[in-house]
Amino acid sequence: MTRRARLLLPRTPLHLIQRGNNRSVCFADHDDCLAYLQLLEEVSRACSVDIHAYVLMTNHVHLLATPRVDPQAISAMMKRIGQVYVQRFNRRYQRTGTLFEGRFRSCLVGESRYLLACHAYIELNPVRAGMVAHPGEYRWSSYAANAQGQVDPIVTPHGAVMELGAGAADRHGAYRELFRHHLANGLVDEIRQVTHSGLVLGTPRFQQQVAELLGRRTVRGTPGRKPRRPPEDVE
Repeated sequence: MTRRARLLLPRTPLHLIQRGNNRSVCFADHDDCLAYLQLLEEVSRACSVDIHAYVLMTNHVHLLATPRVDPQAISAMMKRIGQVYVQRFNRRYQRTGTLFEGRFRSCLVGESRYLLACHAYIELNPVRAGMVAHPGEYRWSSYAANAQGQVDPIVTPHGAVMELGAGAADRHGAYRELFRHHLANGLVDEIRQVTHSGLVLGTPRFQQQVAELLGRRTVRGTPGRKPRRPPEDVE
């Protein structure tokens, strides 16, 4: 069966999940995380992709990224990172074969409300997983950069984040306010569903605009029999 082409647009953010094959561990210790983040910094720059948010979990990765020009640049970035990181991982742990699932899941993200919700969704992942009580306690995410002003060469703030305040202190304070309450369950489910389905996260107007630009369906079809969802770890 031919794989459905991704919904991609230049200068439009994409939320993506790359999962370990069969949900296997892809970050066993701090050195693995550091190696992946170094690659992410180098390859995202080379591919002209801006990274706005990220989190490394034990068996998967979340990114919120925008291709500056070529909408295919994110796929090229993930392919290169996968090649180099998997080679390193296999050498280190004396293993062979694939590490990540063959294809990352993704969705286009539109409008500030949804983009900021996606930021929170990504950086709250360790909290939903019960690993920490607050996102600031988790080292392997972009929260410290976006909420606390910590220098992170990987992160390029999106315009929606920059508009949260006139100065850095105001902006970081407003960003932290996004985390005072957890995301509503309905919004968490919506982000999961559209990401797994490769559709569009945004208002009906934005979804329609993307559909007209790409000539593709951008929302879920009328449900019949619902597909089985595998038991999922936190996303």
